[in-house]
Parts: sequence; structure tokens; C-alpha cells
Amino acid sequence: MNRRYFLKSGLAATSMMLMPSLISRSFAADPVTLYGLKSMSGPFASYGDFAEKGSRLAVNDYGPLLGAAPKYVTIDTEGNPGRAVRKVQEAIQQQNAKYFCGCTLSSTALAVGKEVDKGAGVFITPAGADEITSTECNRATFRWTVPTYGAIQQTVRPVFEANPSAKRWYTITPQYVFGEALLSAAKNLFAELGIEHVGNSYHSTQEQEYSGYLTNAMAAKPDVLLLLGFGGNGASCLRQAANFGMKSKMTILMAWTAGLDWFQSLGPDLLDGVYMGAQYWHQVHNPCNDELVKRVREVYGINPNYPLAADYAGTKIILDAIAKAGSAEDGRAVAKAMEGMVYEGPTGLETVRAADHQVIKDYYLLRGKAKSKMKDADDLAEVVSSGKSFPEGDAIMCKMA
Repeated sequence: MNRRYFLKSGLAATSMMLMPSLISRSFAADPVTLYGLKSMSGPFASYGDFAEKGSRLAVNDYGPLLGAAPKYVTIDTEGNPGRAVRKVQEAIQQQNAKYFCGCTLSSTALAVGKEVDKGAGVFITPAGADEITSTECNRATFRWTVPTYGAIQQTVRPVFEANPSAKRWYTITPQYVFGEALLSAAKNLFAELGIEHVGNSYHSTQEQEYSGYLTNAMAAKPDVLLLLGFGGNGASCLRQAANFGMKSKMTILMAWTAGLDWFQSLGPDLLDGVYMGAQYWHQVHNPCNDELVKRVREVYGINPNYPLAADYAGTKIILDAIAKAGSAEDGRAVAKAMEGMVYEGPTGLETVRAADHQVIKDYYLLRGKAKSKMKDADDLAEVVSSGKSFPEGDAIMCKMA
């Protein structure tokens, strides 16, 4: 046999053997990557850790998406809007990132949402400020949590209606966009219900000593103390209020709480009789939540709390929208697929409203249980009421560009 022919034949055979693998590699689906924006360090690191667990579980349990298992990448926002924006810009520019879930602080979520919109991506957040889905809305940003308007409606209103003689209310408020939004919503509802707002004290998000604010509150002699802090701020304020003996002198309502881990840190003796607003409660039964509780116990050995459930839900919504769109290439098309989605979520039937990208879901009013009535260590509260309260019609105030 001619040596040249042998070499040609050998090369041809080798090419034939390589072709199937080359073909399969060229047609293999690239995995969809979701970026989790979590405060893994800084003052809200505990929240970020639970949110991280939620997103990771949603991605790991999802199964094939457009032919490949989705990937997950964590971006530590550090609880800092400026650093979060810089990291998101880098992800968009260097990694062609399109899909984001998370942000603890409203100020961070508002800033990040604008960057993701510039990059024609999709961003879903659990942050609470009303502006996210109203005056500062955009085509990229969606929100799973009930905003401040609904949180106030579903807590202040039922507490007042149960005790209409309690007309004097005092507020203690963190001084940043989220706290201001809660306070504004509370003042509007006070005026509607005929509640007398006898005073307000502002504090920074770094505050640890609340004695001065609580002294001012007691001097005003309110019937209800409405605490508008979040996370560690709210926990510290409530703990010090109890030490001042305020639980026996007035009703205490926390309009927005961080959920189960927050309750656990305070304990039943402190929570007994305190009213608390909640985005999520693990004891609410519906098919999605029952499965979520089961999986979280299996994987993490705990019951799910609000940040875990919120970012689990947000992550799954984005992945479902990508599947619905049939492609991850066009972020605008995926955003359009999210609009109007109706699905079984952790709080029951949930809907993504197209007009402002707000998820329509329940918000809960809980009341802390006495230790003697608890069935287990996490049975720290009972559901007093739940419902959906959202601006409608002209009150939505979202103008998509």
C-alpha cells in the first residue's frame, strides 16, 4: 500500500471517529447561569446566608433547563449599594450575565435594577420599598415580596380593627429608603383610620442602643408602639422595649420581620403577645410550601424562613420564565414571559402582575405564642390573618420605559 494513501486513509478514519464527539459538543446546550445577589458579609450577612440557601436549592432541584442543568454563581453585595452595582456591572460586562436574584436592602435593589435594565437582563428581588415596582420600576426588575404599602395594610389595619379604642400610635423608624416607605404608608393609613400619630423617632441602620427612642415613646403614652425596623435593628429595639416593661403597657407591632430565624433569636418569652408582619410562614399549608418545607429539612436540617423562601421563589420564577420563553439569549423575551405568570408558590396561588412586575401574594399578621402553647421549637407564632393588599389602577404609578 502506498504510504501516502495509508496516511490519508488513517487521517480520514480518525476524523470519522472524532466527528460524533465534535458534533455532540457543538450542539451541546450551554447551561443557563443565574447570579445570586446576596449580602454574604456586612450587617445583613445572616439574611444573606439564608437567601443563598434558597437560591441554591431552587437551582439544584430544578433539573434540565433548555437541555442542561442550570448553574448558580454568588455575588456578595456586602450590604452596600455601591459595591453591589460595581460587581453587577463587572458580571454583565465580563461574563455576559443576564439573570439575577436577590438584594436585601431596597437601596441596593433600586441601584442594581437600573444596571440590569441597561444590560437588558432580568432581576427579581425581595426588597420592600414601594418605588421598586412603582415610580422607579423598569423592564428588567420584578419583586416577589409584598411592598411596604401591603405590609402596613395587612398589619396596622387588622390590629386597629381588633382594638379600635387604641387610637394613639408611636413609630420608631430606620432612616433609609425602606423605613421611610413604611412610615409613609403608616401615616397614610393612620389618617384614613383616624389614628393619632403621637410621635416618631428615627434611628440609623447601624444603631444598637434604643433607650433614648424608647424613652421618647413612653413619654408620648401610646396605645400601640409600631416598630418599623428590620432584621437586627428590629430585634434589638424589641428586646430593649421588653426590658423597659413596654409589653405590659401597650400593644407592640412589628410591621416587617425577618422571619423564623429572627423569632428564634428572640425566643418565646419575648415574642409572647407581640404582633408581627411576615412575608412567609413555614406552617402555612399548600402544595408548594409543603414540598419546600420537606426539601429544606432534608437538605439543610431546618425549617425555611422568609429570606430562604423569598429567594427560592424568585429563583424558580426566573428559571420557569426562561423555560417558558424557550431561550435564555434574549433577556427582554424572558421578562415578557414572566409577565402574567400564575403559579403555586410558597404562599399559595401567586401571580406576576404585568403592569408593574409585582408578584401578587399573601402577607401575614402573626402573634407570638406563649411557650406553654408551642408544639415544637419553631412553633413560635400563630397566623392571626392574611391577605393581599396592593395599589391598583392609577395608584400603581409604574410607567415602563
